[in-house]
Amino acid sequence: MNSRLRIGSIAVLTALCAVTEASAGAFGLREQSTQAQGLGFAGAAAGSGGVSSMFWNPAVITMRPGFVTEQNLTYLGPSATITPSTGTNPAFGGLGGSGDIGQGAVLPAGASSYQINDRLWLGISTGAPFGLTTKPNEVWAGEVYGRSSRIFSLVFNPVVGFKVNEWLSVAAGPNIEYFRLTLRQALPLPGLPPTAYPSSFLKGESWGAGFTAGVNITPWEGTALGIGYRSSVHHDIDGSIGVPILALAPLAGQVRANFNTPEKLSVGLTQAVSPIARVSLGFEWDNWSRLGTVGIVSKTLGVPVNSLPLNYKDGYYYSIGGEYDVNAALTVRAGFGYETSPIDFSNRSVRLPDGDRYSLNVGASYRWNNQLTLNAAYSHLFLDRSRILAGIGRDYNVGNIAFAGVVDSSVDIVSVGFRYAFGAPPPPAPVPLVRKN
Repeated sequence: MNSRLRIGSIAVLTALCAVTEASAGAFGLREQSTQAQGLGFAGAAAGSGGVSSMFWNPAVITMRPGFVTEQNLTYLGPSATITPSTGTNPAFGGLGGSGDIGQGAVLPAGASSYQINDRLWLGISTGAPFGLTTKPNEVWAGEVYGRSSRIFSLVFNPVVGFKVNEWLSVAAGPNIEYFRLTLRQALPLPGLPPTAYPSSFLKGESWGAGFTAGVNITPWEGTALGIGYRSSVHHDIDGSIGVPILALAPLAGQVRANFNTPEKLSVGLTQAVSPIARVSLGFEWDNWSRLGTVGIVSKTLGVPVNSLPLNYKDGYYYSIGGEYDVNAALTVRAGFGYETSPIDFSNRSVRLPDGDRYSLNVGASYRWNNQLTLNAAYSHLFLDRSRILAGIGRDYNVGNIAFAGVVDSSVDIVSVGFRYAFGAPPPPAPVPLVRKN
């Protein structure tokens, strides 16, 4: 292989790999509990989301006796457009904007708990902690930085909970996570106009494991304080690159990348203000900055392709909510949330056009009978208008092709779910008295 082709080939691989940060960007998924969503996830770590609050704090499983299962189904409807602005390469500016890159998705999540005795509980939760689906127009001004992004994750989290005494519970368990991504973008080739650029792709998947742990404190009736922790999960991504030209066919093959998902610390407080009303507060910290620089290695070439300075900031989420029991069957709730995104102008890409967000949330629960409760929630997320800049001197640079754009986005979320519960175990039998001789 001549030196020009090798250098060009490495540039192609670098361009492909430079988008892998989408696998752990600001598209972490919080939608794990219909009930908690109605509160803006306020107090989720203290059990305001029912057994599904295990996602934030596994110790909440000791709050409900017997067997309890909750299943949630959430529709996420994002809407986002990227409009080219001054600074975009003139050869691409006329291709127009992205169109609506948002792609609707349905997210299932569930949690179940079972009380063994008056001190011991077992539980398991499933869901998707990370996800992303965006698809701009096939031909547009930013096509060399992204034509489609699909990220899928699934987690299995069995836990054991122990009630130390009447006011303190603890729990912990392994966190088993599957991760998969498929990314496409236009490949700029000499001699072809931008409208005719073919697509290249990067695919990869991985299994990883971590753990969750938490503590729940109920110092007196009507007050619950919870603290939960989800550890980082290490992923060894095995992937492949596809290039649509014969001259680079020998390079199409395996790549690998190592990265660690962010730790998550959640704190929740729920306080009863009357027999029929409660107020909740929530705080979440996601350690996105731990990603730092991710190394990408081509297995085909046997050499590092690039070092990616992701430079994410930590993410913070603050929430407040309240709920009111209209009667014995109906409870209504509402909440507000504010999140500072780990993505800003310094690291924003067309695949992750994220920014700080505000959420308005409402929800309700209807107790059909003593066993079955139906839940529903709706949320609207407002995202700050933001800017994107790629090209020379930026983290994202494909062929020195400059792209500048303005992002307008919002998200609508609808969630439905149910809880089914029955059968607290009988109290322990009294210890018989032994007569002393």
